[in-house]
Amino acid sequence: MKFNKWTVALAATGVVSLASAVQADESHPVNTALSSTTLSGYVDTSAIWNFGTGHTVAKRFANTGSDRQDGFNVNTINLLLEKPIDEGTWSAGYKFETMFGPDANVMPGALTSGVAIKQAHAVLRAPIGNGIDFKIGQFDPIVGYEVTESYKNPNFSRSLGFNNLEPFGHTGILASYQVNDIIGVSGGVANGDNGFGLNGGSLTAGGFKSGQEGTSFRGILAESSKVYMGSVVVKAPESAGWLSGSSLYVGAVNGEGKGSSNDPTLLYVGLSLATPIKELSIGVSADLLFNGGASNTNALNLVPGRFNSYANAYAFYTGYQITEKLKANNRFEYATSGYGAFLPNRGSNGDKIIGETFTLDYALWSNVLTRGEFRWDRAVDGVASGAGPFNGQKNDLSLTASIVYKF
Repeated sequence: MKFNKWTVALAATGVVSLASAVQADESHPVNTALSSTTLSGYVDTSAIWNFGTGHTVAKRFANTGSDRQDGFNVNTINLLLEKPIDEGTWSAGYKFETMFGPDANVMPGALTSGVAIKQAHAVLRAPIGNGIDFKIGQFDPIVGYEVTESYKNPNFSRSLGFNNLEPFGHTGILASYQVNDIIGVSGGVANGDNGFGLNGGSLTAGGFKSGQEGTSFRGILAESSKVYMGSVVVKAPESAGWLSGSSLYVGAVNGEGKGSSNDPTLLYVGLSLATPIKELSIGVSADLLFNGGASNTNALNLVPGRFNSYANAYAFYTGYQITEKLKANNRFEYATSGYGAFLPNRGSNGDKIIGETFTLDYALWSNVLTRGEFRWDRAVDGVASGAGPFNGQKNDLSLTASIVYKF
């Protein structure tokens, strides 16, 4: 008897038995509806050794936080159910993605300790022009060179801009339109309470009292408190020769609108560049945050004196495919802010930091990504060594081994 992919996947996880599936009619409406749904995911593990004593580290994503140093870690178990839309019709689909494990705790869709909904939205296509696609529900952010899934990034650890300046997700509506083969545009609106800066990043730490991070302020924020976003992407066509596949991305996200004292706006610019050497790729990103701090002039009793509210993060990426299975990736970063966005124990003071991350990828097993990574963060803000952020030092160095299984 022939089973569809959905039935086999559920049987493999123990949700259904093949014996019961044999008794079912394959033309049953439920089976028909699920036949185009795909199940995928990954298991993300790591081991990190931090040089020296203590575990204080720069503010990066949870997978390299202080609690992950000098030990073995299960970072994320991810499950994704998706039905893609059809081209050129009034078609519909959906995406439902969940995260399990410690990384889930910092996501805006966190339900309880170790469990979060990363995405949950309907996808609708209106065949107008080249087709307008709508996402309605909870979806990933539209800005950023890196994403939450470590295996999709050049490096295991995330950039300073990813964790501290960019949103982790939105709940609202997003429309996308491909003007032609070169230009694509998108725009949307989302809730202000969990859409920007309330996901555990520095915007929360810079704008709210300790202990309020991740809290939903729906019903406290004004009805007009919304996040507005838009982007333009330009891709080089195949006729561009060796530049084919290169892309320029410009996006902006305007924050929660809690009043004129704190209405953060993030401008993002990213460039992925192919080179005449096919094994070599280059990338550049810039995150520019305006009005990211806060004052105590509204009902939320925000931390006073945060008027130096800028924060900027720049990153330069290079990748080289050494062999069919071995690749080297490097990321150099420089970040600075007026309110301690990137370095711990800065309070309302400014900070400056440089970061160097070198990663080797080796594809030895099928569906497995194995990585070794060296990372060096250095505080260059002039603070005396005895009061430095990394256990009284200006340098934070670590070695990481990462194994991700994708299915």
